[in-house]
Amino acid sequence: MSGVGDTNGTPHTAASAAELRDRFEAALMPNYGTPGIVLARGQGTTVWDVEGTRYLDLIAGIAVSALGHGHPALVKAVADQTATLAHTSNLFIHEREVELAERLIGLLRGAATGQHSEQGSGQNSAADDIRVFFANSGTEANEAALKLVKAVAADRGLRAGDGTGYIVSTSNAFHGRTAGALALTGKAAIREKFGPFGMDVRFVPYGDADALHDAVDSSCVAVIVEPTQGEAGVVPPPEDYLARIRALCDATGAAFILDEIQSGIGRTGHWFAHQEAGVTPDVLTLAKALGGGLPIGVCVGFGRFATAFAKGDHGSTFGGNPVACAAALAVLDTIEADSLLANAADLGALLAAEITAIGHPLVAKVRGSGLWLGIQLSAPVAATLQERAAAHGFLINAVAPDTIRIAPPLTISRSEVFEFTGALPAILAEATPSASETGGTA
Repeated sequence: MSGVGDTNGTPHTAASAAELRDRFEAALMPNYGTPGIVLARGQGTTVWDVEGTRYLDLIAGIAVSALGHGHPALVKAVADQTATLAHTSNLFIHEREVELAERLIGLLRGAATGQHSEQGSGQNSAADDIRVFFANSGTEANEAALKLVKAVAADRGLRAGDGTGYIVSTSNAFHGRTAGALALTGKAAIREKFGPFGMDVRFVPYGDADALHDAVDSSCVAVIVEPTQGEAGVVPPPEDYLARIRALCDATGAAFILDEIQSGIGRTGHWFAHQEAGVTPDVLTLAKALGGGLPIGVCVGFGRFATAFAKGDHGSTFGGNPVACAAALAVLDTIEADSLLANAADLGALLAAEITAIGHPLVAKVRGSGLWLGIQLSAPVAATLQERAAAHGFLINAVAPDTIRIAPPLTISRSEVFEFTGALPAILAEATPSASETGGTA
């Protein structure tokens, strides 16, 4: 791949990038700004813009396109299901929905075996009931989780908005942008404008189990965390953090909600990140990679949370639709058949090691696990680095002013890892601020 100037891709549109950006600005709300790159098509780990420029995709639609672009298994599953039965609503049963729920439960039971029975008082265990609710996105999955824990807390006489109960989340957490999920999101810049939220949500520093212990008592409805904070810059917690949360929730009766929307379905080299941590939550949320590009969200309840919803308590017209479920099944089948969990673990470790080995002063640290890495920079030039990487034919994500997120398709190859790391020194050099910009002397 030669990056800029490589015009082997055939655009699917006659419109120019400039024209499409103008039309975008005129027709869409301005909440995303105006992205600079206009993509036309993709194949594998490669995408092309409308002008035919080729890029190695190291973002994967924000950790969504687990199989890359145009994967034959995904294409066939979606085409076959669309031709057979595309939508039913929740008034009817269809086989793909049942099959996907069963498949996820099987994976979770495998991940949970022998884990939670040694934690705390064992409020739930690997042998407990597990049930699934399907939604359309991660934020909807978290909305379902929020209602689910509220339903259980009501049986204890607790409500999160009337002074009898509260929810604990973490600083810099991201759980979504709808009203309930946003109430749990610890980013003031995107949260405060839209309050109040009608819930008592208390924030503690992420990774600080002692602060969490001080914040949680028998009036706490739920604790919600990410196993690693994705939108904060792929920030992992201390090794025993999730286990300590599990024990704390067991001791106080609070529900443990684990948001694996970004970390789940192979991203870290495991089906679920909590598998490596050796804990089982009460409620788990999934989305992103599960659909491989099709919209799907999942809220999973364990133990008493598996059956806390009564008929009519929650629903979704499109949730669990046949096409999204068929896509998800194709993703799970392919990850398993092609050993993509091992690929994520092995190539993620290789990628992290190669970036670190460059030894460039702009790279302060590489963190994360599997194919989910944050490159901590020594200067707030992530946006510039993202821009220069695109100029060299690589799509990366400036997730914070001083952090780059790397989350490529799980199908990435060794040669593509080396392609990126081989080009990275030049990209870093172009993004390095000059002495005058940093206040030094030339």
